[in-house]
Amino acid sequence: MKLFRYLKKVALVILSVTVFSVVAIAGETPKYIFFFIGDGMSISQIRLAEAALSEDNFRADYSKETGRPLLQTTLTIRKMTATGMATTNAENRFITGSAAAATALATGHKTTINTISMNGARTAALETIAEKAKKKGMKVAVITSVSIDHATPACFYAHTEDRNNYEIIGEQLINSNFDYFAGGSVKHNKYKNKTFDEYKTMAAEKGYKYVNTRSEFDALDKNSGKVIATIKMLDNYFNDGSSLPYNIDLDDVKSVDDVISLAEFTQKGIDMLENKNGFFMMVEGGKIDWTCHANDAVTGVYEIIAFDEAISKAFEFYKKHPKETLIVVTGDHECGGLALGYAGTHYETSFDILANQKLSFMELNDLVAEWRKGGVISFDEAMKIVKAYFGLGDEAKGLKLNGSEIKRLQIAFAQSMKKGEEMTNEEKYLNYGGYEPFTVTVTHILNNKAGIDWTSYSHTAVPVPVFSIGAGSDVFNGYYDNTDIPKKIMELGNIK
Repeated sequence: MKLFRYLKKVALVILSVTVFSVVAIAGETPKYIFFFIGDGMSISQIRLAEAALSEDNFRADYSKETGRPLLQTTLTIRKMTATGMATTNAENRFITGSAAAATALATGHKTTINTISMNGARTAALETIAEKAKKKGMKVAVITSVSIDHATPACFYAHTEDRNNYEIIGEQLINSNFDYFAGGSVKHNKYKNKTFDEYKTMAAEKGYKYVNTRSEFDALDKNSGKVIATIKMLDNYFNDGSSLPYNIDLDDVKSVDDVISLAEFTQKGIDMLENKNGFFMMVEGGKIDWTCHANDAVTGVYEIIAFDEAISKAFEFYKKHPKETLIVVTGDHECGGLALGYAGTHYETSFDILANQKLSFMELNDLVAEWRKGGVISFDEAMKIVKAYFGLGDEAKGLKLNGSEIKRLQIAFAQSMKKGEEMTNEEKYLNYGGYEPFTVTVTHILNNKAGIDWTSYSHTAVPVPVFSIGAGSDVFNGYYDNTDIPKKIMELGNIK
């Protein structure tokens, strides 16, 4: 009898929860779904961006470098009403990779490292939330600041054994029938069987309009049909190949009038795709991850702010359609082991000094490569440039270098110039992570002086936050796995 009564109670609880869930979902089915993914972004990266935004000099510097006024002092993410945390492990590794993490976010299933929306054994394709939304009759957009065939965006439309199969992924992109791809270009320099022009011809045959200028982009509207939108400079692999420029470096490309921001690509997607059947839109801030791999905190903050500006476009849309819109924001994994605290500064932080950095690690890498090629620049001459672009050594700015820091810079400079005592591979990796030694040391010292430190040049297993607002968003409160995120979205959106 006791067992019977217990089972009866359990059945009633399950029934009541199920009825509540169905009733809640029946009254809150989002018609417009935004899924924002900050690659490499966890709570430390977000909190650092918030700290930087609180500094007047940083906001002024951001506006100057990007040419975009920055008036906010908090992130749009703060306006989300539901907050959860998600674990990120892959099927075969505790610390995930971007392809495995994105597969989990796109399909609701775990997979193995480097696999694009296939099962772990790579024997079967896993249907994605974007593909299901398209079958339902919704418009679908995939937008990113990196190449549109990179691991995260690819996992929403492609199925292949390895994320590096760029030519296969590119073909699956134009066969997806999705309505709007935007941001970076495709990595056509990795193609073996076709040229970029041949690829664009194939895309046109599939009904895609390829646009890469500001005028073409501005002219896009609801009648434009299927579109692949990017910027012209990427045809020649500007700045990290086929990705958008780092936001901190935009001051260097102002002569190019075709630079389009992630926020602009997002707004255009909203303008083009709004329709009676709704839309599903995935937007990735892809270069947050790259800055964290390189341990460049300031460039990462610029990327998070640009990502948040894209989120703000969705938030403005949500305010007009609060009962029909769902916004979900998360990261695919943490990168770099970013710590807001450093042993050398104890309990002190000085985030205001971050505004002294004027260019990305990639731009400094390019300078170092020029110095190495020329072979004539001295350490003192290099430090004058570092002082101008990072503030290091400027006592008036509170950035005086001590003897230990100067020694670290001298050793790193010698490594970058291939002079001096050679390090072991292990020692060199621990110090520089495979990046330009002088560049990494410059950013590390500036970060440390601000009260920031890093534990890795790779991903970590730190859980990622999940922020949400809109129809049914309460289901994103709590602590769960990353595979649960698309399941919750599909359940709310009635995407079978």
